[in-house]
Amino acid sequence: MTAIAQRLANIRATLPSHGTELVAVSKYHPAEAIFKAYAAGQRIFGESRVQELQAKKASLPADIKWHFIGHLQPNKVKYIAPYISLIHAVDTSRLLNEINRQALRFGRRIEVLLQLHVATEATKFGMTFDECRALLNAGEWCSMQGVQIAGLMCMASHTDNKSQIQAEFRSVRDFFDEIKARHFADCPAFRHRSYGMSEDYLTAIDEGSTLVRIGSAIFGDYS
Repeated sequence: MTAIAQRLANIRATLPSHGTELVAVSKYHPAEAIFKAYAAGQRIFGESRVQELQAKKASLPADIKWHFIGHLQPNKVKYIAPYISLIHAVDTSRLLNEINRQALRFGRRIEVLLQLHVATEATKFGMTFDECRALLNAGEWCSMQGVQIAGLMCMASHTDNKSQIQAEFRSVRDFFDEIKARHFADCPAFRHRSYGMSEDYLTAIDEGSTLVRIGSAIFGDYS
């Protein structure tokens, strides 16, 4: 068993038997490392740079489900629209409109998550709760045939304060419940809460995460 396979096995042993999926964050790591995880049974991988993702997709198995987890510029959407499984970080109506436009070009309906800013760091992307409410209340998304809003995404503060991290995740969980009831009560596709990384994913699971994004704990630190 490779070191990557062993780390994957260790992480999977800590996940609930149902309700939480593992996104192996493979950004900055070579295709060879991704293939080792693939050989160990992993099928969902997360990337954050379009050019890097394009190169990896061309050389890796076709049944991989690629998630785009980074900040996505609208002018780059066209490159990944033909195949991307889930876009995690939609933080503007402009980006949502462009994903819809490109998805329709390729005859697809792309699942997306709305990114929320709950961390203390101003450098992190995402909408405030009020900005997200405004986007949903505006209702433009209701007529978009090329996108399916499938949930929420956030990044917690970079801190050792577990109580703070837990409170941030809980706030997103509560907000999910709020907008599920208001806008998506009859929409089973609105189901995902994407939060939790290598350092805090167990806390995230306790607070209802359905997608944990784990990189260094699988692949090690990148150089």
